[in-house]
Order: sequence, then C-alpha cells, then structure tokens
Amino acid sequence: MPSLWLAEPAPPRRVSRLDRPPDVLVVGGGVTGCSCAVTLAAAGLRVRLQDAREVAAGASGRNGGFALRGGSAPYDVMRSSMGGDAARMLWRATEVAIDEMETLAGDALRRVGSLRIAVDDEERTELEAEFAALHEDGFAAEWIDELDGPLHGRYAGALRHPTDAALQPVRWVRRLAGLAAEAGVEIREHERVVSLDDVGDAVVIVCTDGYPSHLLGELEGLIVPTRGQVIATEPIEERWFEVPHYGRHGFDYWHQTPDGRIVAGGFRDTSLETEFTDVEETTPALLAALEGFVASLAGRPLRVDYRWAGIFGLVLDFLPVVGQVPGRERLWVSAGYSGHGNVLGFLCGQLVARAVLGDRDALLDHFEPSRLL
Repeated sequence: MPSLWLAEPAPPRRVSRLDRPPDVLVVGGGVTGCSCAVTLAAAGLRVRLQDAREVAAGASGRNGGFALRGGSAPYDVMRSSMGGDAARMLWRATEVAIDEMETLAGDALRRVGSLRIAVDDEERTELEAEFAALHEDGFAAEWIDELDGPLHGRYAGALRHPTDAALQPVRWVRRLAGLAAEAGVEIREHERVVSLDDVGDAVVIVCTDGYPSHLLGELEGLIVPTRGQVIATEPIEERWFEVPHYGRHGFDYWHQTPDGRIVAGGFRDTSLETEFTDVEETTPALLAALEGFVASLAGRPLRVDYRWAGIFGLVLDFLPVVGQVPGRERLWVSAGYSGHGNVLGFLCGQLVARAVLGDRDALLDHFEPSRLL
C-alpha cells in the first residue's frame, strides 16, 4: 500500500535534458538527492539525478512526517559524544535548514514545534537533562509538566522544541525536485544505477540512505537498513495532536494531519529482530501494536486507511555518513540519518554538494565515512 503522503497526485514537473554527459551523477531521488542536485546545479555543474523508482518513493515518502532539529540522539548525549562546539554547530545548522525548508516548502510544512514526551520518571530525568543542556547553550526549549487532553496523566512530562515542524514530505520533496529541474538538473526516474562502470567520468554521489545501492563497496551494510512502519487513520473531528509527538525514546511517534488523520509510527521494539531489514513491507504484529496504541490515544478504535513501511539507515554512533568514500576518488555518499532524515537529509545534501565543489564544512569532520571502517 502506498503511504498517505504518496497517495497525493504528483504535479507536472519541467523536463530538463543535458546535451553532454553530466559532471555529477546523483543516485537517489529523495530529499538528500534533490537537495544535493539543486546545490550543484546552482553552482553551474551539469547534474543528472537517477532513481530506481520515482522522486520521493523511498524513505522520503514513507516516514512519519516530522521535521526535527538536531540529530537522532538527544542534545546532551550528542554534546558528550561530539563535543560541545560540534553539537552546537549541528543543532544550529539544522535550525537554519528548517528555516530554509519553510521558505521553499510552502504548505507542505507547518511550523508547529514538537513534543518529546516522557513515558515514565526515568525518561523524564533524561528529558530534563536535555532541557538543561539546551538552555545552557542558548537554544529555545520549553518544559511542560502536565499534558492536556487524552495525554493528561498518561505521561510524566514533555520537552517542547518550538523550532520544529510537521511535514507532508512527498509534497515537499516533489517541490524540491521541481526546483532542481528548473535549475537544469536532468531527472531520470525508473532507472537504477547498476554499476559505476557505466557512469563515465562523472563524480557519483550516493544518496539512498538505508536502501542498499550496491555501489559503496565496504560501506555497504555499515549503514544498517532499518524498517519503520506507519499507519494513518480516518479523519476525526478532535484535534489533539497537531504537534508531532515523540516518546519512549523514539519508539512511539504520532501527530495529526490538517484533515484530522492520526499518523502514528514506531513500535520497532516489539520485534527488533525482524526490523533490521531492507524489505519494504508491513507486518501484522507491528501493525496490531500501532492500531491498539492509536485506539488507546483516541479512546476508541479508529479505521485505518493507510499502512506502509519505509527503510532508513541506522548508524551506531547516530551521526550521518557524509563525504568521500575511502579509496574511491570520484565516489561520495550522504546517508545514515538514523530515522531523522527529513531535515538532516536536506542539510547533508547541501553539505556533500558543497564538499564536492571544494567548500568543505567543519561538520564533515564528524560525518567522515572512513570512521565506519
């Protein structure tokens, strides 16, 4: 079944054709690939973008629709592992990225903030530590002791990130692809790049996140394919969850769309051994857990209109993998967002493009692909 997001009809897009071989071939038509292609074309390079399916058909069209600042681990954790300067740089960069997304995405993005919720006292203590670290370093954050509506008394507190947003990710990425085409990028859909032997002298940038490209040599498999499953209910009149909610260390996440549907995902921990996979299909046990959870939130069973799965790339240190592939002069990668690709993918697509152009950002010292080897 297609995702709720992919069920929206695609608008027409300008067709651009290169009259000579590309300088750069971007593999993957999701948010990273489109962001990368726009940046390269704006600098005057000839760019071709290829996808084995269609623009936004992979993880960019199969996620929960959150646009969150920062990385996939809490700010205080990343400050300890990356160092304070690097963590601040990353968080600021993602805030700037969301600002830019808001400018470009139109009605595909709603700047409503997000809630990271504590399911128990232990998680509350962790959120309080993140809240303190954010305030210490000058980032906007709000503490909520008591949640309203159906969440009242169910959770032990919440941390509000006011800069975050809810997203119709397919609409957004299709618009980004439209900008790429307007800039002269040749977009080829339903054309898989099978071998690097077939690309001539072009620089190749692999932007497929957790979907195996079979182009990355030793890096294949070190960005671990991981399945996320999501449902979307019938529209309901109650408007409880306009803000993206993210709880139980990320194993539960949900929000409502403008027409009142509850979109909910997660619960991978009900069957972790089956969810480290690149098989893009839903499973009955996990869907049952999601549907039961949504019924408990709403106080009644709700009809489920959409059920889908997507693959994201998990990295053990929770940092993206962005840069030149070791030992391959003309091969680059931008992937490994550990479930937070809507913003990180947009940012890292720009960063890898700028690096190819000779403008290497200091963040790439921490995203270096060689660290996985």
